Formats: sequence, structure tokens, C-alpha cells
Amino acid sequence: MAAQLFNRLGQLGMGVAIAGGVVNSALFNVDGGYRAVIFDRFQGVKETVIGEGTHFMIPWVQNPIMFDIRARPKNVPTVTGSKDLQNVNITLRILYRPLPNALPNIYTTLGVDYDDRVLPSITNEVLKAVVAEFDAGELITQRETVSQRVNQELTSRAAQFGLILDDISITHLTFGREFTAAVELKQVAQQEAEKARFLVEKAEQVKKASIISAEGDTEAAELLATAFAKAGEGLVELRRIETAEEVATHMSQSRNVVYLPSGQQTLLSLPQ
Repeated sequence: MAAQLFNRLGQLGMGVAIAGGVVNSALFNVDGGYRAVIFDRFQGVKETVIGEGTHFMIPWVQNPIMFDIRARPKNVPTVTGSKDLQNVNITLRILYRPLPNALPNIYTTLGVDYDDRVLPSITNEVLKAVVAEFDAGELITQRETVSQRVNQELTSRAAQFGLILDDISITHLTFGREFTAAVELKQVAQQEAEKARFLVEKAEQVKKASIISAEGDTEAAELLATAFAKAGEGLVELRRIETAEEVATHMSQSRNVVYLPSGQQTLLSLPQ
């Protein structure tokens, strides 16, 4: 009797375990920020996109494929040519995400690695077309315009594959060695030209100062000549007296100076 009871309990437990396994295999979870596409072994990829939460499926017949629909960054480097045939190394940072309603078509045509298949190719295509419209110098001075053109063209191109581009920015922009060397030589030449211009302006200022000084000397000479003509020897005698007074003042302030009056044999020290 007890053996039959345990046997029935064992069978019941095994049935519950099998039923639990079947139910568990028929459930799947879609985490936040994800969407699921159902692949049916008989009907192929279904057009319905499964949202977040817990959902039912037919075990061994249906298989959910998860897609991350959150924005993710991707850097795409490209080497292209400018309008004046200069090599340009440019890198774009793209913030992208898939359009949820387009996930069945994306999975069917591109697969789960759609970003590696689409973004590098369309980025190279758009950059080559846009950069070729600008000279190397314009790529630097009109960088904002170039970025806007790339943004418009690339956003339109990505929409054809069911991708949304939230942000596109140019993070790296350099040129070939020849162009870089030419720019450096141009900068050196500009600096030398500025230095030469400064030296010329300085020479002009010195010349003007010399002319003004010569004109002043000429005017002074003319004034002296006029004074001599009017005052005769009186002006010369006045200047001689003034000079003698100045010399006497300096000598009186010196301790090593002695004075010998005319007709006297004894040296007299000047008062301090």
C-alpha cells in the first residue's frame, strides 16, 4: 500500500517537473531597452515586434532574437580626398539606434550585426561625397558647415536601413604630411613677413624722429643766429658769465680744490 503511494507520488512529481519544464521553456523575458523578434521554424521571421516583459512562445518551434534599441556610439575612421586633392583623415562618432518597427526587416536582410554591416559603408560613401566639395582650408574654416552636410546626408542614408542617428560629430580631422609641412612653412613665412613689416615701421619712425630732431636743431641755429645779429657780442659775453658761474659753483663744492688769488703766493682753501 505504501509502495503504491510513493510510486504515485513519484509519478506525480515527475509529471509536475515535466510540466514545469515545458511551461518554463514556453516563457521568455524581454529586458528594458530591448525588443524581440520571433523566428518561427514554419513561418519564418514574424512581423510582430515583442516589447518588454514576459511572453509566451511555442517551445522548439519559435525562437526569440533580442535587439538592443538603446542609443550606442560607434567611431568610423575614413581616409578620403579634398577638392584640391589633399589626403584627409577624418573620424566620425555616430550615436545610433535601430527603429523598433524595422527590426524584422533588419534581422532578415542584415542580421544582428547590422551596425558593422551598414555604418562603415554608408559613412565612407557620404564622407567621400561631402569632403570632395571642399578645399583643405575650407574643411578647417567651415567645419560646422561640413558637419551639417554630413549629418543631413548620413541621416537620410541610414533611414533607408531602418537606423536612427541621434548625433553625428567630427572627432578627428588631419591632413597628409605634405599639406601639414606646407601649412607650417606658410606660418613661418607669415611670421617673417610680420617681423619685416615691424622693422620697416621702426625704421620709418627712426627716420621721422631724425627729421624732427634736425628740424629742431635748424630752428635753434636760426634763433641763435638771429640773437647774435641783434645783440652782437653781448649774448656771447652773457653765456661766458653764466658758464663761469656754473664752473665756480662746482669748484666750490669740491674739497680738493684750492684758490690762488692774483699777486699772492699763499694758497687759500675755498670755503665749504
